[in-house]
Amino acid sequence: MTRGLALALLLLLLLLGCAGSAGGNRCVEAAEACTVDTRCQRLRTAYVAQCLERASPGGCARARCRRALRHFFAHGPPALTLALLFCPCVDPACAERRRQTFVPDCAFQSPGLAPPSCLTPLEACEHSAACRPRLQAFQTSCAPVPVAPDGCPPERDPHCRRAYAGLVGTAITPNYVDNSSASVAPWCDCRASGNRLEECEAFRGLFTKNLCLDRAIRAFEVWWPPTLQDSRQGPEHSLLQVSAAQGRQGKSTPSFILFILVLRVLL
Repeated sequence: MTRGLALALLLLLLLLGCAGSAGGNRCVEAAEACTVDTRCQRLRTAYVAQCLERASPGGCARARCRRALRHFFAHGPPALTLALLFCPCVDPACAERRRQTFVPDCAFQSPGLAPPSCLTPLEACEHSAACRPRLQAFQTSCAPVPVAPDGCPPERDPHCRRAYAGLVGTAITPNYVDNSSASVAPWCDCRASGNRLEECEAFRGLFTKNLCLDRAIRAFEVWWPPTLQDSRQGPEHSLLQVSAAQGRQGKSTPSFILFILVLRVLL
């Protein structure tokens, strides 16, 4: 398979959500819901195309990719954009689909390279007009407060999720760290932070040791049915019902297998 063909196939699979293989995979359901919504599909097509574009040998147009992602989460239908980002998973296939939502090999990490010190993206964020206010909003919205026994009142969960989504496409873009959990973090570590280790770990801990963020992500499952129902209007509702019914008829996942094979060609 040539690289050009692989890119075309990956673009198609990302946009269609591996249709026909849902079988309870809520990330595929979210992708299908986005596909039948004109605005969601248009904005999603734009960021996928930008994130798959090669700017140089072995590289990608990361700045344009991230700009398109910020536009997607800022202007796309919130019910659908958040469903794509927080779709609850119970198996690795679903979790890997969720982890690949915004083409992480361009937007999130640099394949083949070691993660940088977390101080690097933090400093880049502090000097970025696009990132700095989003980080401040995230810190405020996902921080524990004394009014709840565990510090995380349920009514703050939606604000925390929206603030987290606002970071996607910035210098500190976070993502799911693997396909076996719902743990998230920016692509960085603190092994090369020198005498600023405490500062580095405090920043990374905003994601890896944040009980309110963990709960907000887990709690999205409770919001799932109304989230998708809010986006289903007119003919699109019946289309989604047909799509979901078709997905439940079989549990095989050939599209997902093809999705993984295409990724291997590109890596």
